Amino acid sequence: MSTISIHRTELLRITHNRSRISRQRYRRTIPPWRMMINSRSSETTKKDELSVKIPQVDQLRSEGLRFDRLQPPEHELFQQDRLDFGKFVAREAILDEEYWTAAWLRAESHWEDRANERYVDNFKRKFAEQEFNAIKRRCKGLQGQKCSCIVAVKKEEKHIKRSVIKSVVGTLDLNIRFFLQGENFPGEKVKSQLFCTINREGSNRYGYIANLCVAKSARRQGIACNMLRFTVESARLSGVEQVYVHVHRNNLVAQELYKKTGFEVVEMGQSESSDDTFLLQCTR
Repeated sequence: MSTISIHRTELLRITHNRSRISRQRYRRTIPPWRMMINSRSSETTKKDELSVKIPQVDQLRSEGLRFDRLQPPEHELFQQDRLDFGKFVAREAILDEEYWTAAWLRAESHWEDRANERYVDNFKRKFAEQEFNAIKRRCKGLQGQKCSCIVAVKKEEKHIKRSVIKSVVGTLDLNIRFFLQGENFPGEKVKSQLFCTINREGSNRYGYIANLCVAKSARRQGIACNMLRFTVESARLSGVEQVYVHVHRNNLVAQELYKKTGFEVVEMGQSESSDDTFLLQCTR
């Protein structure tokens, strides 16, 4: 049975000597919580590679989150739209704890190449808090536009109970948007009046994918590919024919991933985004 690891001696110091633990944190620069791969032993790694260290109760800013909440059985979620592949399931996130874990995975991915920077764990924590609130706002919908947070979750196993935090291993956002009047591609600059109108015809809606990331411990298992396939199919079931994504021109690994799942680079006009990105469209 997998559990969330909490360092017992740190809890004792908080109870009996708060000033001492403050000096200890400054000296070792250990954040109050972080996500990491547990590699202390091969046995532990086989049981659960993804370990999340959560903050103390009085430091949580997201009210109502239960970090020890067990992942509910799939049949209790009443979701028909899902994709089963291997040991995982791709579906839309429902629980707040799933949103929070998705936000933390994005924080880990965002700061992955800067792990040795000073105060990086504090930056990741702040990033995750802001992203968690942003995900919830986006998923409520705005001006007829729809956003879904897609997650990849470990399947249920017999006699094994996992928390939500240990179950979610991948995430991305699917946005259903309308083209602006005169716009042909997402983010394209168009000559228009001061106040641009939105063309709300069904044929002028498109899907836009963002924030794709997978936990380090779960990579190279086809999770990203299958999340993309599920997302594209979900968009088309919603009546959307065109699905796009921006990729940095130097990110060859991501480009190869998207091309493998049916995306191709498309020509576009002057983009509002940086010249360092390519726009890809799903053509399958």
